[in-house]
Amino acid sequence: MSDQRRSSRMPIETIPDWETRLARQDAFWHRAVLDRPMVCMQWEAPTPNVPPPPPRAHTTIRDRWMDVEYLAETARAAVANTVYAGDALPSLFPNLGPTVFSAFFGLELTFAETTTWTTPAIEDWSRTEHVRFSEQNPYWIKVQEMTRALLEAGKGRFYVGMTDIHPGGDALAAFRGTIELNTDLLLDPEPVKRMLDEVHAVFQHVFQVSNDMLDDAKQACTAWPGIVSSLRWHVPQCDFSCMISKEMFDAFFLDKIRDECRFAEASLYHLDGPNALQHLDSLLEIPELNAVQWIYGAGHGRASDWTHIYKRCQQAGKGIQIVPPIDLDELDWLTTELRPEGVWSAVHVSNADEAEYVLDRIARWK
Repeated sequence: MSDQRRSSRMPIETIPDWETRLARQDAFWHRAVLDRPMVCMQWEAPTPNVPPPPPRAHTTIRDRWMDVEYLAETARAAVANTVYAGDALPSLFPNLGPTVFSAFFGLELTFAETTTWTTPAIEDWSRTEHVRFSEQNPYWIKVQEMTRALLEAGKGRFYVGMTDIHPGGDALAAFRGTIELNTDLLLDPEPVKRMLDEVHAVFQHVFQVSNDMLDDAKQACTAWPGIVSSLRWHVPQCDFSCMISKEMFDAFFLDKIRDECRFAEASLYHLDGPNALQHLDSLLEIPELNAVQWIYGAGHGRASDWTHIYKRCQQAGKGIQIVPPIDLDELDWLTTELRPEGVWSAVHVSNADEAEYVLDRIARWK
């Protein structure tokens, strides 16, 4: 079934071995290694006769974010001027920031240069009728419009993925505010639980509609973490969990995260920051969770400083995604301290010689 599904995906015209790269990334979910462990590398390399997109005047930052033609033009140019080596495959996703899922419920987005955010809209749990998902929501419509534009621009060039979806605790924190939600979990938990059920139902709808649109276009499945696979996979995440105890996380959010994993064919939990590590044991006990993406964060060293966390995941039978890309001098650490099965790794390189060096080292990783 996997071979048949892979062969039905859209070919990448500039990458003859696109299907083999896809197969190696598929194997990651099953903690398997095909001919060699997988590794992704890419670097910018201006291509002759590929002009940059024409400049476009935007009155506001919001206008730039919402300009789908500009998005498509810059996507085409970025991919054309990037080399994809190892098992890397070009991919992009419609992006209106990390709180766009909450905006689907009627919250307004504020746009900055590189990110967006929403303002809490629930002051009283007895009045939540204005925080509801709608098929006519302008941000939901815009994400679908962006997806269609990227699909057209990316034919034969790059894969198009899901937008960033933060249901669960992150959505509730956006609706209510993090401090207020913390208080509600202690003093008024029942309306929180009811809203959590509603959010979960909307997540399932958004995930299904979005993936169906991409599947109809014969896309490989991808999203913001950069994994490209023929399996329909999802990124469960709850950044709000950094602010609550393990007991509260388990009581309110763990079951919904487990359900998110069950809803997809594969799953990668986004574990963000040292304060989230208190929840790792609970997450590792989810049978349906395939892998963990550990984000240690700026100022907390490099991947090689967190060997104990990666080994903990591997010992629990989970895969690991190692991002951001490691440096060349961490290759020895990677290939001696960790097992290659179920490791999705990226390495920072700047040219073909460095990429060949990495591939030679990875091929000898046993």
